Amino acid sequence: MAGRFAKTPHGLRKERTEALAKAVFGLMASAMILPLLLIVGYLVVLAWPALGWEFLVDVPKNGMRDGGIWPAFVGTLYLVGISLVVSTPIGVLAAIYLNEYAKDGWFNRLVNLAVINLAGVPSIVHALFGLGAFVYAAKFGYSILSASLTLAIMTLPVIIASTREALASVPMAFREACWNVGATRWQTIRTVVLPNSISGILTGVILQVSRAAGETAPIMFTGAVFFKAVERGDLFPYGLGEQCMALSMHLYTLATQVPNVKEALPYATAVVLLATVLLVNATSIAVRIWLRGRKKW
Repeated sequence: MAGRFAKTPHGLRKERTEALAKAVFGLMASAMILPLLLIVGYLVVLAWPALGWEFLVDVPKNGMRDGGIWPAFVGTLYLVGISLVVSTPIGVLAAIYLNEYAKDGWFNRLVNLAVINLAGVPSIVHALFGLGAFVYAAKFGYSILSASLTLAIMTLPVIIASTREALASVPMAFREACWNVGATRWQTIRTVVLPNSISGILTGVILQVSRAAGETAPIMFTGAVFFKAVERGDLFPYGLGEQCMALSMHLYTLATQVPNVKEALPYATAVVLLATVLLVNATSIAVRIWLRGRKKW
């Protein structure tokens, strides 16, 4: 009886193939994770002498060779927050129109092509567009508003694409059930489609935050400044019409423009920028998991 259920040579070959594939995929995953851990560990080790609460809340001193990064940290929050407020509603509404209202015609295909092309435009081109459109044409000047709008334009394609995918993942049966009881298209979108796709929409927002916080060229051309005097601990040091410091620009400045800077300062700035992005991403992922857990399908 035991021999009847013994593994055949074909079954053994399948098991070996499956084990080999599992090992290969595990190595591929490790090849992606280990370099990231090594980079982060390397940055933390070199930044450790400068890291601390004082480094975060203090202002640059001694020609930016000493002190902290408070003005750059607050400026980054301004730029990312305002760009998020601008790009998220526009991106979500555009995706709703393309997925729920627009018919499959030449106009819809043209808009999709424009979104794809916009996602592939280099950041330096976005910087020149922001310089011409917002700084000069709209006469916002070199300001937080110009830099934030440039970042918003740059990150729109990611939000539109991820939102469309999230909306498309909601089963059509949900929409049909609402229409059968007399609900309008907008009522269906607002009460059924959007609540069931919010976790996917947050994916695009997460990517938008990560990219906006790390970009240098767009803000360098439109609103970031080498240095700006700010009081320590001031939560509202900038106006929309003023220029500001930013972590990415500050890191570039310390690494290339400031002589005799302490070795740990650029690395500590990089760690704070990375930690800020990771904290925002972790919070968004936690919210997304919580929302996904509430789904009934």
